[in-house]
Amino acid sequence: ASFRDFDWNRTWYTANPDLTQCFQNTVLVWVPCIYLWLLVPFYCLHLYCHDNGRIRMSCLCAAKMVRLPLLCSNFSVFNPSLVVFVCFFYKILVLCIIQLERVRGCRSSVFLFLFWVLSVVCSLVPLRAKIQLAIDEVMVELFPWKTTHSLVFHLSQNPCPVRDASFLSKILFWWFTGLVVKGYRTPLEAEDLWTLREEDTSNKIISELQQNWTAECAKLQKQEKALASGAALGSRLPDQAQLLRKLQKEQSSGFFLLRTLARKFGPYFLTGTLCIIFHDAFMFAIPQVLSLLLGFMKDADAPLWKGYFYATLMFLLSCLQSLFNHQYMYTCFTVGMRVKTAVMGLVYRKSLVINSSARRTCTVGEIVNLVSADTQKLMDFVVYFNAVWLAPIEIALCLFFLWQHLGPSALAGIATVILIFPLNGFIAKKRSKLQVNAGMKFMDGRIRLMNEILNGIKILKFYAWEKAFLEQVLGYREKELKALKKSQILYSISIASFNSSSFLIAFAMFGVYVMLDDRNVLDAQKVFVSMAIINILKTPLSQLPFAISTTMQVGDAPLLSVLHPLFSLPCLEGEDVIVDNGTFSWAAEGPPCLKRINVRVPRGSLVAVVGHVGSGKSSLLSAMLGETEKRSGQVTVKGSVAYVPQQAWIQNATVQDNVLFGREKLKTWYQRVLEACALLPDLDILPAGDATEIGEKGLNLSGGQKQRVSLARAVYRKADVYLLDDPLSAVDAHVGQHIFDKVIGPKGVLRGKTRVLVTHGTSFLPQADLILVLVEGEITESGSYQELLSRHGAFADFIHTFASTEKKESSIQRGEEASVTGAAHWVSEQQKYNRTLSAAKPTGSLGLTRTHCAVSSQVRLEMYKKYFKTIGLAIIILIVFLYAFQQGASLAYNYWLSMWADDPVVNGTQLDTDLKLAVFGALGFAQGIAIFGTTVAISICGIIASRQLHMDLLVNVLRSPMSFFECTPSGNLLNRFAKEIDAIDCMVPDGLKMMLSYVFKLMEVCIIVLMATPFAAVIILPLAFLYAFVQSFYVATSCQLRRLEAVSRSPIYTHFNETVQGASVIRAFGEQSRFILQANKRVDFNQTSYFPRFVATRWLAVNLEFVGNVVVLAAAILSVMGRSTLSPGIVGLAVSHSLQVTGILSWIVRSWTDVENNIVSVERVNEYSDTPKEASWNTEGTPLPLAWPQSGTIEFQDYGLQYRKGLELALKGITLNVDKREKVGIVGRTGAGKSSLALGIFRILEAAKGKIFIDGVNIADIGLHDLRSRVTIIPQDPILFSGSLRMNLDPFDTYTDEEIWSSLELAHLKTFVSNLPDKLSYECSEGGENLSLGQRQLVCLARALLRKTKILVLDEATAAVDLETDTLIQSTIRTQFEDCTVLTIAHRLNTIMDYTRVIVMDRGNVCEMDSPANLISQRGQFYRMCLEAGLV
Repeated sequence: ASFRDFDWNRTWYTANPDLTQCFQNTVLVWVPCIYLWLLVPFYCLHLYCHDNGRIRMSCLCAAKMVRLPLLCSNFSVFNPSLVVFVCFFYKILVLCIIQLERVRGCRSSVFLFLFWVLSVVCSLVPLRAKIQLAIDEVMVELFPWKTTHSLVFHLSQNPCPVRDASFLSKILFWWFTGLVVKGYRTPLEAEDLWTLREEDTSNKIISELQQNWTAECAKLQKQEKALASGAALGSRLPDQAQLLRKLQKEQSSGFFLLRTLARKFGPYFLTGTLCIIFHDAFMFAIPQVLSLLLGFMKDADAPLWKGYFYATLMFLLSCLQSLFNHQYMYTCFTVGMRVKTAVMGLVYRKSLVINSSARRTCTVGEIVNLVSADTQKLMDFVVYFNAVWLAPIEIALCLFFLWQHLGPSALAGIATVILIFPLNGFIAKKRSKLQVNAGMKFMDGRIRLMNEILNGIKILKFYAWEKAFLEQVLGYREKELKALKKSQILYSISIASFNSSSFLIAFAMFGVYVMLDDRNVLDAQKVFVSMAIINILKTPLSQLPFAISTTMQVGDAPLLSVLHPLFSLPCLEGEDVIVDNGTFSWAAEGPPCLKRINVRVPRGSLVAVVGHVGSGKSSLLSAMLGETEKRSGQVTVKGSVAYVPQQAWIQNATVQDNVLFGREKLKTWYQRVLEACALLPDLDILPAGDATEIGEKGLNLSGGQKQRVSLARAVYRKADVYLLDDPLSAVDAHVGQHIFDKVIGPKGVLRGKTRVLVTHGTSFLPQADLILVLVEGEITESGSYQELLSRHGAFADFIHTFASTEKKESSIQRGEEASVTGAAHWVSEQQKYNRTLSAAKPTGSLGLTRTHCAVSSQVRLEMYKKYFKTIGLAIIILIVFLYAFQQGASLAYNYWLSMWADDPVVNGTQLDTDLKLAVFGALGFAQGIAIFGTTVAISICGIIASRQLHMDLLVNVLRSPMSFFECTPSGNLLNRFAKEIDAIDCMVPDGLKMMLSYVFKLMEVCIIVLMATPFAAVIILPLAFLYAFVQSFYVATSCQLRRLEAVSRSPIYTHFNETVQGASVIRAFGEQSRFILQANKRVDFNQTSYFPRFVATRWLAVNLEFVGNVVVLAAAILSVMGRSTLSPGIVGLAVSHSLQVTGILSWIVRSWTDVENNIVSVERVNEYSDTPKEASWNTEGTPLPLAWPQSGTIEFQDYGLQYRKGLELALKGITLNVDKREKVGIVGRTGAGKSSLALGIFRILEAAKGKIFIDGVNIADIGLHDLRSRVTIIPQDPILFSGSLRMNLDPFDTYTDEEIWSSLELAHLKTFVSNLPDKLSYECSEGGENLSLGQRQLVCLARALLRKTKILVLDEATAAVDLETDTLIQSTIRTQFEDCTVLTIAHRLNTIMDYTRVIVMDRGNVCEMDSPANLISQRGQFYRMCLEAGLV
């Protein structure tokens, strides 16, 4: 048979179409076979190259294999012998392919699925013919939809079902239904989520990315070498130099990293690109079918089946368009998720290896911002990248089809597009500039400042500086909101131009069309097909500016430039601890901090490093660790390194985890380390022993306890080289001696190890093998203790002046001292118990947050009420009215257009075209103005609400007591100020805009469809119930997933924060890989909830768009049924609008869910409004006298203090009087309650019983700021904030420059500050890290000298400075605070020996109180402490 026998009259031009028997017997039989035979070789090659493991044969699979050949005899309708042979042959071939797939581990076969579908489709025509010939002999051929289902054992407990899903299940996302149903029935928990597929895990992605990066670097270096050698030979020098510069610029820019990401994720992304091309093909086919349908409506003689055929074809095309679109989106979001994982991993690795100069420019706050905000930009870039090149093609195709319908008049549409496009491009560029240069800059500043506030909250409360920093944060916030307002107004213009673009293009084209020639008639076919094409045109017009903007933002983002030098940083290596002629600086361009350093540390020796504050002692250790910039010389270190920093870095983990630090527990060695570091008495008192959790940054430990845990971590490591940065400064004298004897000294557990000890304690120096004396960054003297003394140099003078009384130290019996230490520890640590219970619950706090977020299935109505209440009822009513007016205008101009299309043609023309055009234009322009009004109004409302919510959050956090910060991880709080506030700023208003516009648009479409075919209500109502049913499933699950994702995101920020703080320790211990593994686990855990989140959106869209496509089918079929009563104009209006239902339904639920998901941010921000608050900052009514306190007397009346209600008192019935101008020293073992007294005076903790009077005023009756601003403390941990030195001294700008310089002079900092390049304007880095610890302590002294209040509290304030500086500070305090009352919590007893009184604390009680001389004569506890310190 041949195609010459094909009868078109039988097939097309007939009321009962059919295919010829010849066609059915040949083409329909051979098409599936040809498909199979042609593609089998390629498919077999694919299976050969991809082996996923053998699948076991199941009983079901075996039954199918046996049954398959038996079907051959029943396959053919006519059963000719050739067909039987062909069928038998391809059945055997299919059988072999199924077996091969089973052997190669292929669970879901796209190849066979398409074959079965093709076979079924080709069988439908002969089946229909057979049914018509003989109803009673129906033989229905059934084909399986998918291949084998075998039992497969998975390693993961809850594997993702997409792995084993069939092809049909994958394209329709049915594999996700189980989780949706589960989320609807019961709240989802983390364990309900699927484990990540291997290809989505951090380990897999990062390792492959690093390989690609290495290959790219090698390739680039090869090109550079080739060009450099060519340039050296002098050939084509200018061109090659230019190319070399281009390569170097490319390597230093983010483009190089972007290209590496593209190489890694590009191939999978291209499969999505193929899907979007198919989607576009079906999208452009729909208006052509609509044109045929409207042509059918005009032709009264056309057979009815053609109308049904066009309606069905339109439905099928719409379904295929939806399927390919959502496969594309799924691919993009999967790639986006993998890019996010890669970027998070790279940022984390960068934070682990970041050098000192980069650390000052990239703070913790900025790293949090990189992880939260900038990764989102990269994900947007992945989704919208294809629009950059595809949108112009779509625009060109739209204009081509418009030309076909309207001829040269389409040029008017082109002109309109040319006008709209540059406007949107200009707006996108301005918005991008605003967001990158202004918005992100101020947001980074605000987050950085918030991070510092949270880290230094105790200092803020001590100094009553909350208001100053509140104003600074609000200053950043106002600038951020100002930039946001400008951006939103520009965005509103963009939205108005976009939503009005279809009208403007139609108005221009139709206007030019009817005005060019009176005989140009606008009929339904021209109008509504053109409108359908214009609606298609809107998508690329909207996507292109956003795609360009996103691309530009990714190019300008700081993320890429921060990540680029990731893999090119130096590591530590070498033979001995040797520094040869080394010169080092903290920044590449900065002045050297160490000069001409020559150090050789013999193996197994103890080297002491001494010097004044700021002389470079800590810098020397940093240089040995490779933390500083090496200008010249060489540093070599042999073997493993353990490092104890000056400020102890403690993880939010148990005591045991902090000590083991990732190593296996060796019980005997572990106990020995705890005993040597004097930690056993602490563990006896802790509620869970060494399993007790330490709060974030060790907040629930005293300074000495933190330092001992830090030291124990190093000792347990059994390293070859120990770098100890003044670990004994934060502990009491007797504990320091115990630790030196048991750990560091010649008889300690580290004997035989190489030890470099920075110390201010002169009593330890005689036992050092080598002493290095540092002065202003240079080693001025080196040698043993006796050698240096015999030289009679600066060191000998220093020793004779400041350490004459400590020479007795070596003669004290160590055994007696150790026993005193152990006993004293056990009896004095009760306060530690209270502290631990009050604060060691950050994980519990996080768990509570997680439970709260996961239990409620929908956001409480109160959150919406709170959000809208901040906006105001009047403006909400105005917005609703504007939306109604906007959609009313849209309905009116569309209906007017349908009436125009139905206008009868008289003598080849239509009447009153000018009037019709004018009315059409007026209605369209009114809609455009209303759109702009609504979007601006909602944007302003969003800014009003976000400003108020941020203000409430900020004030609530700053008004919270210290116990709140000890229990709440800073990552949780930073997450509220970063991600949640960002969502309230942008996502909630944008979601509301979208939801309201689409809800009103849906109402318009329903009204139009019901106007055309009232009978459609019978179909629309059930579909509405189905829609509500699907939506309820989706919203419940989606909100749960959003909460789980938000809860799992906070630990990432907390871990990042913790890692950056302790990066030097992690590097020194070589624990990068373990911390990277922990970060990977946190990121992967976060992605387990993010992955189902975006799949849920695809699942919803596919199901809802099917509902929308049924509306299209209903509108088209009902129009065909009623063509005798319906005009083409109203049919065109109804069908063209019903085509929009698909997108509208998806966007309504998506935007509704976005609002629900993002209103969770309001809920999470609002969580902290119900937390306990401190007392008011200022008292109402009679203010205190300005000069209060005038004398400085302090009276404790039966004062008791506890860290939390229900716990034992930390201070028990303290009763004492401190007279004016009295100098009182407070001493006691660690945890005896010394610092608790200071906390009580400043009301950091409120009294559990009793009262404190200052100058006769009960401090409980006055405001906290009234109290704290009139009393001064120099705290144990000196904390500075990023900003100028002047701001750190005087944040309120209360004092003159002369007064500040005077205070610096008295604090012995004037010379140092004078030599700084910017003097008082010198920028301190985050935490003041560009100053030494001792210098930071002197800055705190300068603060106290500025305030010059009548009461001064020193909380172990001189622990971090050398003895000479300590003596200078003490003399300054004696002279400058002579008229003041001074309370000194002291470790160094020699600093308080001339005080009027000494209070000895023990277990929260005052056990001794008298003058130092009297207490020594009484031979009590104070006497024993002096004995240990060598003072008696």
